[in-house]
Amino acid sequence: MADTQGAVGHTATVRLCGDDTAVRDRLMSVATEAATDTPVVTVGSTGIPDIEPLVALSRGGVTDFLAHPDEATLSDVISAFEDGTLAADHADFSVTHEETQWTFPAPDVGPLAVGIRRALARCGWVVPDAPTDYDAFAYEHAREAGDDATARLRRLSLLGRGRGDGRTDQPITKAWDTARESAGDPVVVVNANESDPRNQTDRTLLCGAPIDSIDAALAVAELVGEDAPADVVCYLNEADELAQKRVRDAVAALEAEFSLSNPPEIVVGPDRFIAGEMTMALEAMEGKDRLEARLRPPTPDVFGLYGRPTVIHTPRTLAQVREAILSPDRFDAGSADPGTRLVTVTGGDSTATVELATDDSLSAVQEAVTFEGALKLACVGGQFGGLTRTLDVSANAPTLLDTNLGTDGAVELFGAHTCPVALAGTRSRFAAEENCGRCVPCREGSTQLVTLLRNVYDGEYDNGKIRELARVMRETSTCDFGQLASRPVTTAMAAFEHEFIEHAAGRCPTGVCEEV
Repeated sequence: MADTQGAVGHTATVRLCGDDTAVRDRLMSVATEAATDTPVVTVGSTGIPDIEPLVALSRGGVTDFLAHPDEATLSDVISAFEDGTLAADHADFSVTHEETQWTFPAPDVGPLAVGIRRALARCGWVVPDAPTDYDAFAYEHAREAGDDATARLRRLSLLGRGRGDGRTDQPITKAWDTARESAGDPVVVVNANESDPRNQTDRTLLCGAPIDSIDAALAVAELVGEDAPADVVCYLNEADELAQKRVRDAVAALEAEFSLSNPPEIVVGPDRFIAGEMTMALEAMEGKDRLEARLRPPTPDVFGLYGRPTVIHTPRTLAQVREAILSPDRFDAGSADPGTRLVTVTGGDSTATVELATDDSLSAVQEAVTFEGALKLACVGGQFGGLTRTLDVSANAPTLLDTNLGTDGAVELFGAHTCPVALAGTRSRFAAEENCGRCVPCREGSTQLVTLLRNVYDGEYDNGKIRELARVMRETSTCDFGQLASRPVTTAMAAFEHEFIEHAAGRCPTGVCEEV
């Protein structure tokens, strides 16, 4: 029996978890035919695609989970579930929880047990466009609390999360104050255009629980607007049809739930890495054919959407805002980075998106994926993250930045056969080919950086020249793209300089470089 009204609150429910729509739709057909009395719903990914499609069968205060069931097994299991003969030992794992469970009941073992689930709490559990699956809304609280809510958030000093945020690793309420105090009608942008497949954090939130992000954006719009709520715009990747559908449906559901007179607008942008950078996102939303980085504040009209005071947040940031509005006691006001951090970790063919407390060790993410062999190095921070030999660092922004690692929410694991020189060269070549071309330090600097790395293969390794070029790019580029583009190279040199020296001598220690 199909059900579109929500998953929470039924006596019994069958959930199909995952974002592979072709597989899920096929299983949905089987499940709805087998379930005569039980509602069957499709929900988003849990963040662990390695165990999906995942079937969750809930009755009372117990949920049994089955990973990767085939069609015949699914039909038999649902039949047994309905007649009460399904035994717990038929499940891959079972979890006991509250009879009315609003959030995902995570097991104590396996990849779903890694870290905590706060921002991810509803991913893989709620129907993406069902407000009935929620017991509270930040939007309603913000309307009632107003300036008191802003004051509490200001005391918490929440930091922006992700490269697409307008306040990356900086207190977010300063941007709210600026927008509210500036002339013009403010706008709140949900920047969810992340084209880097290594970072699934925002997409997991947006496809699994889009109401979370929209609810938080509506709350921020209430707090930023002076006489009326600010406008809200959701900026999505043009190639991500699932995210577009999920957000459209969630906006329509919230529009009906709250009788919104000015519902969020949905805009799509190019499937390009630079289109996720906050100012180039604005260029894309304004329909510019050529995307170029804009100058940053202090004056909002320099970079705002159509010249309006603009607040830009990623779904990750908005998840923290929502949690802080509804459950402020969960946050340590004395922390340099209160809240949690979402991380997508990849190792070989295995990928997982998990959530860590900011004082947790980043090394915990290794338990969420299947990674064979010893870890030689990791890249922390996405495309222009830092290369490191160890993940034994705290997951908070100050620590990651102090160790020259990235905070963008992506960790890549590499084994013994990875050449750090080649890896750094690949990242530098990407910078040279994909930069917007506006500023000289990035445009010319990235090209010169590639040349200097090619010289290493020709026998010339000039450490000082590479580091000086990296400093100029870092200190004078207009946006984060150019400021961070050299980081994979400088961190590779710091951790693996002997391999650069070996390459200059004509030898690749890992044996993977063909032209040495």
